[in-house]
Amino acid sequence: SEPKALRPTGGWEEDGFGGQPRRVANLAMVPNLRQNSTSLCRSRRPQCLFSSCEKQENLSSWIPDNIKKKECIYFVESSKLSDAGKVVCECGYPREKHLEEATWPHTFQGQEWDPKKHVREMPTDAFGDIVFTGLGQKAGKYVRLSQDTPSSLIYQLMTQQWGLDAPNLLISVTGGAKDFNMKPRLKSVFRRGLLKVAQTSGAWVITGGSHTGVMKQVGEAVRQLSGSFCEKEVVTIGIATWGALHNRESLIHPMGGFPAEYIMDEGGQGNLTCLDSNHSHFILVDDGTHGRYGVEIPLRTNLEKFISQQTKEKGGVAIKIPIVCVVLEGGPGTLNTIYNAITNGTPCVVVEGSGRVADVIAQVAGLPISEITISLIQQKLSLFFQGMFETFTESKIVEWTKKIQDIVRRRQLLTVFREGKDGQQDVDVAILQALLKASRSLDHFGHENWDHQLKLAVAWNRVDIAQSEIFTDERQWKPSELYPMMVAALITNKPEFVKLFLENGVQLKEFISQATLFYLYQNLEPTCLFHCKLDKVLAGEPERLDPSVLLQHVAQVLRELLGDSTQPLYSRPRSSNRQRLLPVPSVKISVQRVSRQSLYKRSSGQATFTIDPVRDLLIWAIVQNRRELAEIIWAQSQDCIAAALACSKILKELSKEEEDTDSLEEMLALADEYEQRAIGVFTECYRKDEERAQKLLVRVSEAWGRTTCLQLALEAKDMKFVSHGGIQAYLTKVWWGQLGVDNGLWRVVLCMLFFPLLYTGLVSFRNRGQQAEGGLARVRAFFSAPVVVFHINILSYFAFLCLFAYVLMVDFQPQPSGCESLIYVWLFSLVCEELRQLFYDPDGSGLRKAMLVYFSDFWNKLDVCAILLFIAGLTCRLVPSLLYTGRIILSLDFTMFCLRLMHIFTISKTLGPKIIIVKRMMKDVFFFLFLLAVWVVSFGVAKQAILIHNERRVEWIFRGAVYHSYLIIFGQLPTYIDGVNFRPDQCSPNGTDPYKPKCPEIDQARQEPVFPEWLTVLLLCLYLLFANILLLNLYTFQQVQERTDQIWKFQRHDLIEEYQSRPPAPPPFILLSHLHLFIKRVVLKIPAKRHKQFKNKLEKNEEAALLSWEIYLKENYLQEQQFQQKQRPEQKIQDVSDKVDTMVRLLETARLKQSGAVEQRLASLEEQVAQTATALHWIVKALRDSGFGSEDVPTLAPQKASVGRDPELDSGSKAEDPGDAYHVNARHLLYPSCSVLRFPVPNEKVPWEVRVTVAALPPAVSVGDATSPLPSSALEPLSRISYNVVDGPLDRRSFHGVYAVRDGLPLNPMGRTGLRGRGDLSYFGPNHTLQPVITRWRRSLDGAICRKNVKKMLEVLVVKRGPSEHWMLPGGSREPGEMLPRKLKQVLRREFWSSFESLLTQGMEVYKGYMDDPRNTDNAWIETVAVSIHFPDQSDVELKRLNSHLHCYDEGMAIRWQVVDERISLCDNHKVILQKVAALFGAYY
Repeated sequence: SEPKALRPTGGWEEDGFGGQPRRVANLAMVPNLRQNSTSLCRSRRPQCLFSSCEKQENLSSWIPDNIKKKECIYFVESSKLSDAGKVVCECGYPREKHLEEATWPHTFQGQEWDPKKHVREMPTDAFGDIVFTGLGQKAGKYVRLSQDTPSSLIYQLMTQQWGLDAPNLLISVTGGAKDFNMKPRLKSVFRRGLLKVAQTSGAWVITGGSHTGVMKQVGEAVRQLSGSFCEKEVVTIGIATWGALHNRESLIHPMGGFPAEYIMDEGGQGNLTCLDSNHSHFILVDDGTHGRYGVEIPLRTNLEKFISQQTKEKGGVAIKIPIVCVVLEGGPGTLNTIYNAITNGTPCVVVEGSGRVADVIAQVAGLPISEITISLIQQKLSLFFQGMFETFTESKIVEWTKKIQDIVRRRQLLTVFREGKDGQQDVDVAILQALLKASRSLDHFGHENWDHQLKLAVAWNRVDIAQSEIFTDERQWKPSELYPMMVAALITNKPEFVKLFLENGVQLKEFISQATLFYLYQNLEPTCLFHCKLDKVLAGEPERLDPSVLLQHVAQVLRELLGDSTQPLYSRPRSSNRQRLLPVPSVKISVQRVSRQSLYKRSSGQATFTIDPVRDLLIWAIVQNRRELAEIIWAQSQDCIAAALACSKILKELSKEEEDTDSLEEMLALADEYEQRAIGVFTECYRKDEERAQKLLVRVSEAWGRTTCLQLALEAKDMKFVSHGGIQAYLTKVWWGQLGVDNGLWRVVLCMLFFPLLYTGLVSFRNRGQQAEGGLARVRAFFSAPVVVFHINILSYFAFLCLFAYVLMVDFQPQPSGCESLIYVWLFSLVCEELRQLFYDPDGSGLRKAMLVYFSDFWNKLDVCAILLFIAGLTCRLVPSLLYTGRIILSLDFTMFCLRLMHIFTISKTLGPKIIIVKRMMKDVFFFLFLLAVWVVSFGVAKQAILIHNERRVEWIFRGAVYHSYLIIFGQLPTYIDGVNFRPDQCSPNGTDPYKPKCPEIDQARQEPVFPEWLTVLLLCLYLLFANILLLNLYTFQQVQERTDQIWKFQRHDLIEEYQSRPPAPPPFILLSHLHLFIKRVVLKIPAKRHKQFKNKLEKNEEAALLSWEIYLKENYLQEQQFQQKQRPEQKIQDVSDKVDTMVRLLETARLKQSGAVEQRLASLEEQVAQTATALHWIVKALRDSGFGSEDVPTLAPQKASVGRDPELDSGSKAEDPGDAYHVNARHLLYPSCSVLRFPVPNEKVPWEVRVTVAALPPAVSVGDATSPLPSSALEPLSRISYNVVDGPLDRRSFHGVYAVRDGLPLNPMGRTGLRGRGDLSYFGPNHTLQPVITRWRRSLDGAICRKNVKKMLEVLVVKRGPSEHWMLPGGSREPGEMLPRKLKQVLRREFWSSFESLLTQGMEVYKGYMDDPRNTDNAWIETVAVSIHFPDQSDVELKRLNSHLHCYDEGMAIRWQVVDERISLCDNHKVILQKVAALFGAYY
């Protein structure tokens, strides 16, 4: 465990920090689509009202069972009194706060109070929701728990019980625990940046949780965010000490506080502290004591370390949760926190200008280590710790110097945020850059390291960081390397990253494969409607699905959405091929390895599964209603008009089943947007070339199920698109057939009636060849035109109606006459035509679909009803007794046939829209009748009851209550309702006359009405008023009139297509065409085909050229849209606002840079003056030595560092630090494998020649003697040791010459280490080791030597023991008299030992000397000899023998060949040796 820092009496600081984890666990990444699918679908519905109660019940049972508090069970009176003057226990609590058993005298009588014995764990009694009284903020979560609670249990509480999502980033904010002042601008920048990084990256922010210091700054930042109505809440976790909390009694609720009200009382808190009201979660750490600070530090350290060891998976990518420490101000405890964080490999961001420790580190961060001296640190402390500088002892300053040197030495982990300097503007960018800079220093190889950084950027959703830090000239990405991140960006809906990857070379055609598409559909958004629809289809399938089977079901759902006019987008696999399809591998992606590459490998002999990968990805995005993502993918599509119309259709169909109003509106808005895009692109095409644009309309699109753009628009009811002028022009061209569209209708009618006029040139043809032709060809072209067919059928239909009316009114005989028989034949031809339309199926959709399409049309339903009614009337007519009934039925049927004329006139531009208006008004009238019926019945019943007494005739009751009331609406007022025009002879007094109504209530004597006339008149007036209000508010005409033109143009297509496919002969002559069709379809079995003008299959070359042309014009459309977007007033205002903000930022930056430049010039001037003074001093001294001048030589004043100087301005970024030439690892404060601490030794105190006073440097802990806490065996008697000679079997000579011996102990030739004794080494003095460096060339699969930057690449043999983080060379210490190191023997078979000894003798010595090892002490150190053994030929016999004899006898050992790279995961000492070997062979490093 890490040592606790002593706290100053003046206050307390945040402390403790968890290091980064060492390993990452891989997670299986392919979830079953159907797991918990029912609950997922249900989650789309409104949550149960009792869900919060259920959560409270779960917390009330789970937390007491698992979370404990600490309670003192032994009252021992303390010598100190409480603040209130009460007697308290050693734990700090008074007697009444103890349990009854704690006051029993006999339990622990006579024992001293010991927290390990006298404090025990009990179920916690403080947890639930916390609300701060009077602040009106929403409830947070809190829990009181024991300081010994496992971190895993706390993490489970936060993620499972509190429902927090695992973070993408952990931000630990530490610093001053007392209130401190920050510059207003720096405070604003810090708050804005912290919140931005927390929001965008999905981070957790961990602080001390109290309402003071840096915790208060974080809380105020969160409060500003909550005031800005931001949707995404920042998770802010405060970890505080329970015993130091003021008003904590209000949080105690044994069954949970839901909520618990907490009062912030800063005035009465005394030495305690209050919680900050702006934190969202509180973890209150209890050790059973009161008033003691710092209890939470170990728990917070361990919790942060545990969280950073977890792996979060989302979107196919698993990342180890990164952690960063942000430092503001702070004191000695904060310095320890930074030191521990840097030592554990955690990056730190220090905010300069916040004060004290942060400013001290920021001031020296850019200096070389050699310039960070004790005097400099002393000067900085006197500057930034003015109030408490007097409390710093000499030893404390030495300790601070050592720690600051170690912090600055690891520059890759230290980031100083200087507001306005070095281009830094935002804290969020500095935090994320610090994490990326730290990740670059990790021991990853080149590709894996960049891959790790990219995964972090994607997880944080910070495309700006990726653009500035990752996609640079330093790294050239291959498209295949971006595929895993592309999948993650798609699944997690990060369109900006998708756009970035597309810009950097990702080709969707190469990216999307069958396995990728399968994986994407496996990871559909669980709450989307398409997921639930697909789940229903998959209900009967096995758990492990074949990819092609899943996609087949996807195609089934898509066909439901697109309509049956499309073919399935993913065809059913053949039975012979299904077995050959490879199953999708269980995908695992971690930060260290990318094992998902197999997902993107295509077999050489297998064709691409999908026709259009862009289409597949677009559909995947659209079904989840992802607007930005679909927009980016649509911009990549080829068949863009069809794609936009298909998206519109899918969204409209999904919206019909969507229950959430917001989602429904979003879908409809997005559908309208895609319709507008289709219109926009088609408009561009139509402007350029009308004919080619019209080809796009009816071109068969293989990618979209062999349908056409026009068909998709009709299926989606995209009226705006269909009413486009270009489409209407095309429909007009189809309507006129081969005739010219400029022919007058009167010419066509004349030629219909007198067809010889065709030869006179009265009508013109579109094709000049046909204009010149004569004879039958011209007649056929004329009479096959839909416009001619339509008008011939109109004439035929009018003739039919006239003949029908003549028969009904004039010639309806008991026996059918000739005219009536002709009607029967005529009707039979109409029946045959309706049957032809019913079975007309050119798309091969099937009889059921053809029937559904037929009966979906209102006019077809009317035709069927009219025919059936005619058959019923004919049947009655042929029965003599029912002759009149048949005549009545046929008369009604005549009315229905007349209504059919309305459909015929819909082609008219004048009548068509009016007919549509009437149709819509008739529908709306039926709904108004329900409202009208309320007034009709209520008035009728009241009128009848008032006027008539006990009317029992049902028909007259109906007349009085309903019929008369209905007639009143149209002005037929009853004459007797007001008693003025009452006539007794017009009514029946007793109601006995069936032809007269019953008289109202009358006075028999005077024969006058006695009913209240004022009441009936009032009722009549109110009734007429409300009835007319209802009728006058039928706004259907106005509403329909606005869209009538679009509706007419949309419905015009159906009529044109109907007459395009209709036989040219009118009824009854159409029977001949039906006979010809019957022979053709039934006898000769020739299938039906849709007319080429509505569905045209193009040749491949022609289609490719047409699509390329469409893509070109689509780009023009997108550019035009971008230009229009920039021209919008709102966008211009936003651009001006951004420019103003940029100018203000530049002016402020210029001011800061100017002040920095002045500081730099002053510093340079000081340096030049100092150099001049030194030169003058040398000249004076030289003159004096030569006999000139006086003996008194003026002394130089010591050079002082400039206050406020920016060290990075004058020091620059030096590649090497020449002053840091001392051993570093041997001075780490924590000695390895134990809890012993070295005394801090700064650089200037390392040499033995530098004298150290006892006060400044007390004796270090002696390790290696009998009292050593380190394991030590076979201790050497010091008096028998002979140094600098061969001492028996041991060689105690140093490679660096004779070393000094003081007080019987040898002195480390490299200087002090801060620890005396032998430590963990075997011998005093030098401990000699051997490091064999076994290398070979790295080769590709074909045997060629791999190269990087022109240089050859090496592989080295490395070993690893147990859970150690680093790999090592297979060397180390040797047994006396042995040649091979012990470690090498553990991985090499015994029979190969002698052969390897000969290899060692033949090897080349690359290094001999001191090793900077953490185990070194003042009196024992490691010296090594590194020998290079290189195998240049892969067929070398010794190399093959070596590989065959490698064997790990210890289960904890591992061995492998590792690529030599500067980021190789080796300990630092071995890296130096390996670099020398690479330089020896001229290899890459």
